[in-house]
Amino acid sequence: MKLKVWLLETRPQFLLLSVTLVLLGTAISWHEGCFDLLKFVLTLLGLLLAHTSVNVLNDYFDYKSGIDLETTRTPFSGGSGVLPHGLLRPKGVYIFGVCCLMAALAIGIYLTCISGWQLLPLIILGGPVIYFYTSHLVKWLAGEFWAGLGLGMLPVLGTYFVQTGSYSAEAVVASLSPGFLTANLLLLNEFPDVEADKKGGRYNLVIALGSKKAGRLYAGLMVVTYLSIIGGVASKLMPPASLIALVCTPFALKAISTTFKHYDNIQKLIPALKANVITVLGTNALVALGYFLSGSQ
Repeated sequence: MKLKVWLLETRPQFLLLSVTLVLLGTAISWHEGCFDLLKFVLTLLGLLLAHTSVNVLNDYFDYKSGIDLETTRTPFSGGSGVLPHGLLRPKGVYIFGVCCLMAALAIGIYLTCISGWQLLPLIILGGPVIYFYTSHLVKWLAGEFWAGLGLGMLPVLGTYFVQTGSYSAEAVVASLSPGFLTANLLLLNEFPDVEADKKGGRYNLVIALGSKKAGRLYAGLMVVTYLSIIGGVASKLMPPASLIALVCTPFALKAISTTFKHYDNIQKLIPALKANVITVLGTNALVALGYFLSGSQ
């Protein structure tokens, strides 16, 4: 029973995002003729630990600030609910989050040693962002940016570098859509929590713009996401098969239309949150599939 609670605390359903990011970075490197199974496994484990640390520390700091005591939880927002229900001790959750971060950093340092020092800037940037994300960055109108970078672009680039030992324009362009999607994932998930976030001292784009304007921004970022994929193919920096990701556009359109209609109604917004998650995970996975379908050089 206790193990199940700890698993719930990690919010495992959201860790699928990290899996798709590592798959995408690996797919790009495989397409270029580079793949090492051990590096793949270590990269995936490292990112899962880093993502777990983000989730767990987010729960801890949101509980300490009182935000999770005020939120209306949905299947996609409002935290795990573990601490508000007294299922675990806050100190234990904090220690667990820090330990996951330290383990992720250890793996990152090892991968730097075997792949190249150019991975180090990502490691140096990632550690502080993970730790201070909830306690500071989300209060400075920076949460969406750092989410898109830290759980979007950088994992794709880092995974690619671990496999190839270099960075490339193709990897940068291919990492744009995950960056926009993760930023959008956080942006839409902030809608149900806007009042609790205000009380807890957060300052995000939904608070700054208001829900209606933030909904328009959400739509704009979704358009830019798919334009970046189309542009990548048009510029021949991404394989044509990457366009298979456009299969997810109906889910994106559903999320946008529902948000426009119900941006101020939490219960009616839940279908948009669901469609948004499908859009994010599906698009990342399908871009990766496009690379795999294009074959290895």
